Amino acid sequence: MGAPLLKQWLKTPALVGAIMPSSRHLAMVMARYAGGAGMLVELGAGTGTITAELVRQHPSVPLVLFEQNRTLAGRLLSRFPHAAIVAECFHARTELLADMPDDAVFVSSLPFRSLPRQIAVPTIASLHRLLADAPQRRLIQFTYQPRAPFNAPSGLVWRRCVTVWRNAPPAGVWELSMQSRSAGNDHQTAITPPAFPGY
Repeated sequence: MGAPLLKQWLKTPALVGAIMPSSRHLAMVMARYAGGAGMLVELGAGTGTITAELVRQHPSVPLVLFEQNRTLAGRLLSRFPHAAIVAECFHARTELLADMPDDAVFVSSLPFRSLPRQIAVPTIASLHRLLADAPQRRLIQFTYQPRAPFNAPSGLVWRRCVTVWRNAPPAGVWELSMQSRSAGNDHQTAITPPAFPGY
């Protein structure tokens, strides 16, 4: 069991999606679907399980990590000294991304369905604005629920990528992007998973 994550869950359960950190299998899939990014922006980096795989698969891509919990943010800083760590809510500091490239990819572990409304609503609005600014940008998000992580804002569409069964609990990986980029795919469309056995 992830002790740091359990401790934070006991303090603020609505802000933590699960007591157990994401499995390495889920991290591998998330990082694979983030391929081709000119910059990686991780929301809710937590204990750094997905972060480590992003670094492993995309070692030369600039990385910005948002983790509002200062204890976990401090751990991330010691593990990933070359990443930019922002120990605040994503929606409160989007000005830091003013110069991000058009092919930036967001990778999120935020539990949108359980987040307090005062955090979820402005976070989704900020993602909407940043994704709409450049059609190449994408959000890679996982969820433990069978439905999309949150309702797609106007002009954006969800695409269901794959279910990672080797995770506790099993997780669905989804991609959110501009409608023009995802033409022909609605939120129920499945695509071929990466070549990892057991998913």
